[in-house]
Amino acid sequence: MNLTSQDLLSALRWRYATKQFDATRKISTDVWDALEESLVLTPSSFGLQPWKFLVVSDPAVRAQLLPESWGQMQVTDASHFVVLAARTDMAMPDIDAWVSRMAEVQGKTEDSLAPMKGMIAGFAERMSVEERHAWNARQVYIALGQLMTSAAVLGIDSCPMEGISPAAYDRVLGLENSGYATAVACALGYRSEADKYATTPKARFERGAVIEHI
Repeated sequence: MNLTSQDLLSALRWRYATKQFDATRKISTDVWDALEESLVLTPSSFGLQPWKFLVVSDPAVRAQLLPESWGQMQVTDASHFVVLAARTDMAMPDIDAWVSRMAEVQGKTEDSLAPMKGMIAGFAERMSVEERHAWNARQVYIALGQLMTSAAVLGIDSCPMEGISPAAYDRVLGLENSGYATAVACALGYRSEADKYATTPKARFERGAVIEHI
């Protein structure tokens, strides 16, 4: 069943960057499964999905990430903590793997998808490795937005976190030389009653200042 427009706007107005989580409340398994699936369903350029999502559940690992996050307690207090990592490159093996998966799911032959594979490869080859990494990292932010919106619709609080040391996260999480690198993180759970920001009015520019009809 589709949400009404008012249901959607109500959820988005309710959402805010949660600073204090209630460490005693945990997201149920069925709700978390839906949020993970929302990550899987995130759209990406050419469908390449140049990312990996690390759900950090181990309290000891979260404790190691805390000082690499400016001591922000969302890392340890939130019910769930996700690190969104981007592929550091987009080479032919990555493209081959995606085309193979597409052929499998859609019941096509890989040969029939050769023109598309060539188009993707040509696009990627025009960029440097650094540019491809940056391109992948931009895709990750689409996933972050989808995760946060899905959470809001389900009544789950979230907080996007860029105030982290990506290199330190890579070290703690074993991502060094893995082909992935930390881009951003997101804490999810339930707001604490002590979080004053929960009742702070949401400040946004008026619609006319940010939307122009041409």
